[in-house]
Amino acid sequence: MKIERALLSVYDKTGIIEFASVLNEMKIELISTGGTYKLLKENNIPVKEVSEITGSKEMLEGRVKTLHPIIHAGILAKRNSKHLNQLKKEKINKIDLICVNLYPFENGLKEKVSEEKQIELIDIGGPTMIRGAAKNFEHVAVISNPVQYLEVLNELKQNKKSLSVKTLATLATEAFELTSRYDAVISKYFSEKILKEKFPLTMNLSYGLVQKTRYGENPHQKAAVYSSFNETDSILNSIQLQGKEMSFNNFNDASMAHDLVKEFSEPAVVIVKHANPCGVAKAKTISSAFEDALASDPVSAFGGIIALNRTCDKKTAEKIINFFNEIVLAPDYDKDALEILSKKQNLRILLVENIDKKPKKSIEFKFISGGLLAQEADSLLAKEFKCVTKKKPSKAELESMKFAFTVIKQVKSNAIVLVQGTKTVGIGMGQTNRVDAVEQAIKRAGEEAKNAVLASDAYFPFPDSIEKAKNAGIKCIIQPGGSIRDKEVIAEADKAGIAMVFTGIRHFKH
Repeated sequence: MKIERALLSVYDKTGIIEFASVLNEMKIELISTGGTYKLLKENNIPVKEVSEITGSKEMLEGRVKTLHPIIHAGILAKRNSKHLNQLKKEKINKIDLICVNLYPFENGLKEKVSEEKQIELIDIGGPTMIRGAAKNFEHVAVISNPVQYLEVLNELKQNKKSLSVKTLATLATEAFELTSRYDAVISKYFSEKILKEKFPLTMNLSYGLVQKTRYGENPHQKAAVYSSFNETDSILNSIQLQGKEMSFNNFNDASMAHDLVKEFSEPAVVIVKHANPCGVAKAKTISSAFEDALASDPVSAFGGIIALNRTCDKKTAEKIINFFNEIVLAPDYDKDALEILSKKQNLRILLVENIDKKPKKSIEFKFISGGLLAQEADSLLAKEFKCVTKKKPSKAELESMKFAFTVIKQVKSNAIVLVQGTKTVGIGMGQTNRVDAVEQAIKRAGEEAKNAVLASDAYFPFPDSIEKAKNAGIKCIIQPGGSIRDKEVIAEADKAGIAMVFTGIRHFKH
């Protein structure tokens, strides 16, 4: 398809002067609007203003510029005799290429502009032209991103101002992806900010490709990573300082470590293996926190993901490189730490913005057969701690309980966490019954189970788990409560001399 006439109307003017100059050198007629027209004229590039073509001036503070039959007929006309004869009769020239990008609605969200300014960032003429050209892709090229300029120009030069059907189809596909994303972001804004509705009638999800991974969870699965828009609190916004390319499983595990370490205000370290924490600790220094987290389960930590919520210093880095691990993520690294970590060339080092800040409340999704589940993220922390046994926990024990109950939010159910002070010593996760989870945690803790604090993500349906806790020497239990057998469970704790606290909050994670 040969290009003879192009319409250029862009908000992002990156590269537009160079692009228009080459089109002009190729003797392609240019028409333009507003700021784009002014910029091209200032750079001595021959161009006609849209209002000169339509005979209508811009209206309503620029809201109406290209919304005119002369423009849209030129874009939408098929190159058959019927359509071309109609254009000739109406004295309308066809448009073979449009170069349009959109008002930056997402930038307004990031900058938190007023509602009035945000509404004005909803582009109307741009998406209309893009969709029209994309619909008529066999006859019209639609360029919607400055990154496309060079490839299009190269093909035009090589093919005597013509573009292949494949190129036209590719450009159209990217154009529809752009308008789809644009509308999804706008509809989300209207639902959440204007209607104050988190769960709209239609859930339009829009994600941009970050990268394709070598494979998915297993080598036979193809996979890719996508990011949500206007989201800064994520590992996908991190900077990789060194190491191999991130894999599908790396992203999944790092996300889990990121979510958990953000729960703590004090220096904290989380070690994750297969999307479950195997060691968590907080301490006065990040180095001490790392030591305690690693000691929780050094076997599982091998090949794991390490998340720190403080700058990685020399002392911590020296401990990290003493065993094999896949990823380290932290808000910063001092010079000595980076030099030490660089000795492990394959170690992925991520600089993660806001990892030392509290997590934001958001909506999370789980895809199921035929659809998806949507819910608020589990950002609730227990505030009420009701002691239901004769024995009361000490102040220090209560702090250990709070720490354990924070950790358990990110452990797969059924989940049990054993804690000494503010460090995990045994974690039981992903079990189909709570007794197995208790046994698993106790087994991993070994001697450290004695005098430990036990946290459960949900209530105990029977007293049997309490008996196992007693036999291991556990001294305190924190759990949601709410079982029809709570009285029996409490009686068993009293019998064992265990202090038990109810929170009234459950933390299932599936």
